Amino acid sequence: MATATPSRIRPVGHEDRLTIVEHLDELRTRLIVCIAVFVAVFSVCYWQNHRLLNIVNQPLYKSQNVSGKHHSQDPLEQSARFELQTGRAAAATSTALASIDKVLQRAESRTGLSPADRAVLRASSKAVGNAAQVQRQAAEATPTNRHRLPVTLGVTEPFITTFTVAGYAALLLTLPFILYQAYAFVLPAFSDRERRVALPLMVMVPVLFICGVLFGYFVALPRAVNFLQNFNDSSFDILIRATDYYRFSIIMLALIGALFQVPVGVLAVTRLGIISAKQLARNRGYVILGLAVLAAVATPTPDPVTMLIAMAPLVVLFELSVLLARIFERRRESETDERWDLDDDLSVS
Repeated sequence: MATATPSRIRPVGHEDRLTIVEHLDELRTRLIVCIAVFVAVFSVCYWQNHRLLNIVNQPLYKSQNVSGKHHSQDPLEQSARFELQTGRAAAATSTALASIDKVLQRAESRTGLSPADRAVLRASSKAVGNAAQVQRQAAEATPTNRHRLPVTLGVTEPFITTFTVAGYAALLLTLPFILYQAYAFVLPAFSDRERRVALPLMVMVPVLFICGVLFGYFVALPRAVNFLQNFNDSSFDILIRATDYYRFSIIMLALIGALFQVPVGVLAVTRLGIISAKQLARNRGYVILGLAVLAAVATPTPDPVTMLIAMAPLVVLFELSVLLARIFERRRESETDERWDLDDDLSVS
């Protein structure tokens, strides 16, 4: 059979034969392409690092009670609320003093006043006007940023933390392309039947991972951060270090994204014939118990509600994957029956 020239981007056919050097050359090319795409996406993420960090910080913002809607016992949050209320009081006082100043100026302009009374009114108006200006300046100096940001302790920590978060975001965005390149490289080793098994699984991996990350970001992470940051807050001055917060967020989102690969594992073991869909359904209780343990590990809070929220989509995904496995098994059985019928017809003829 003739030797095929390896495709740089497109998958090589199953019938093609490549030398070791050609395989290594193809692998090198795909790695270079993956690195180039990653660098391009990383450049965009680093360029937009302020927006990126603001997105990651949103669960932290929602856990804070600086606005005064809830009576937090955290001393730093109480100080922040006091500053905001002091600013509002200064603005109200400035308005009231300005009104008093106008009244004093009108009283001074009246006729029939003695020079001494007019001098007293003029001095009072000037004092009230100065006080109104000072109060107005104090109100304008009230902090406008009502969010407590993560703190950094080292000289290089702001740069390293920003660089790290941009790198993880770029890896997440380029994951589908990297997985496609990995699939295209190993595709020649698969037969047509194995390819029909592997292709849906390879497509599901990045999609489910991204769905898991989105679920973790919008549902699980805010509840976990809110519980942990407000736990026993009356006994601590709670400062959030940027490195620790971003590491916690990334690990939690990655774990939830990995947990969302349950359908991939179920379909893989059923389509490879390791276990059947009926056996999985029969042992559903043990599987749900295992998913509960995994959800408890992925959500490091003793809050049972958070664990149930993280566990619910896993159970739904498991049930859907068992349903898909049954459909695939029935289709495989029907194809096998048709093949046997065709063989019988050929043998009779």
